[in-house]
Amino acid sequence: MVGIRPDPSMEMTFAGHGKTVHAAFRDDFVALTRRVSDSVTLDAEMIFVGYGVQAPEYKWDDFKGTDVKGKVIVVLVNDPPVTKGNPPVLDDAMFGGKAMTYYGRWTYKYEKAAELGAAGCLIVHETGPAGYPWEVVRNSWSGESFSLLSADKGMSRAAVEGWISHEKAQELFTAAGLDYEKLKQQAVSPDFHPVPMGMNAHLVIHNTIRTIDSHNVIAKRTGSDPVLKNQYVIYSAHWDHFGIGPPVNGDNIYHGAADNASGSAALLEIARAYAQLKTPPRRTMLFISVTGEEQGLLGSEYYATHPLYPIARTAANINMDGMNTWGRTHDIIEIGMGKSTLDEVAAEAAKDQGRVIVPDAEPEKGLYYRSDHFSFANVGVPAFDPDSGIDYLGKPPGWGMMKKEEYTANNYHKPSDVIKPGWDLSGAAEDSQLYFDIGDHVANADKMPEWKAGAEFKAIREASLKSQTAQ
Repeated sequence: MVGIRPDPSMEMTFAGHGKTVHAAFRDDFVALTRRVSDSVTLDAEMIFVGYGVQAPEYKWDDFKGTDVKGKVIVVLVNDPPVTKGNPPVLDDAMFGGKAMTYYGRWTYKYEKAAELGAAGCLIVHETGPAGYPWEVVRNSWSGESFSLLSADKGMSRAAVEGWISHEKAQELFTAAGLDYEKLKQQAVSPDFHPVPMGMNAHLVIHNTIRTIDSHNVIAKRTGSDPVLKNQYVIYSAHWDHFGIGPPVNGDNIYHGAADNASGSAALLEIARAYAQLKTPPRRTMLFISVTGEEQGLLGSEYYATHPLYPIARTAANINMDGMNTWGRTHDIIEIGMGKSTLDEVAAEAAKDQGRVIVPDAEPEKGLYYRSDHFSFANVGVPAFDPDSGIDYLGKPPGWGMMKKEEYTANNYHKPSDVIKPGWDLSGAAEDSQLYFDIGDHVANADKMPEWKAGAEFKAIREASLKSQTAQ
């Protein structure tokens, strides 16, 4: 991996219409470069391109043929929240309705900027649609960032990738003589056209660069079936967090107790349970503790693109990113429910525990694209991403969602993610048993799980299986 640390003394300015807007690093914006270079300079025209989406299946193109090469595109966070009816409600037929699609992920927006030759891309942060406050962006993007070291040393990426706070964005649009809220409303229409802002963005980033190796750790329990032992079920959890970072309330150690020491513990215990079975499952079980998740799923991406065992013969991935730390629940959340036949496997395993599988309680956050299972899904492997339930035994309605929101607001990606006095790990234990049962079913079934019709990964899987058959 290559680690790039930007000089925090940088300042961004926006000039035009006889006005200059100054933006302070961390307070008003964060920015970095994925280019392996001692410094990069940005001095380019700015253009507002709505949500920055090109989605032919929805007949949606925010660019409308506009040449953005060498310019800074300013984009809104998340998907376009398209509505229908009166009173208006979100249209489930467009961009998943309330649920985020990959078009809403910041990774997609930076990838699109690079594809179209933009010099930079700034995403306007808003806590509601982003699903996390500005502090999360500030803490995650203001220190050293890591990428897999590419052959072109990142030169195919836009020179600058960054975020701008909602407040500073409003100031910027006002200086440009534009009504931010009005343009935001216009951007929800497929008829939206890019709007030149008449402002130039100027920024110089000086970098400290290092190339390092980090490690994925993998264990294997060979299957018992002479044929099926050559197929694989992967359990994964990321072992990294943020280490030492900007201090918050005097603490600069980012402990990561829930995210993801808890998932790492579950991975170890599930592996221990499989090791104690007298007869292993028919398929081979792999347990991968991956690195670099917080830097963009780097460890899982590396395994998915450099697999030790063939991806086409990998039956499923079960990923654990944060366990239930507040007690037992009637339910278990499945992120991305409806995408694969793992739905039915999970529902049956939950039924055996007297529990139910329910869909994502916060689909607008796009969680299916935010943890290591996505790296496996992206190469076609059916991937199960569970989350803690919210219907807690002995607790009043709404208590579970309150705890989720409390964690996001106060502890997510902050030094305060530590073991809490009130933690009750009986829920984590029961969930771990559930994940064991799901993997055990997949490992012993006659057929591998499949993507359902409409899943964006189905075609990738079919091509992978076809290629494997041809070999």
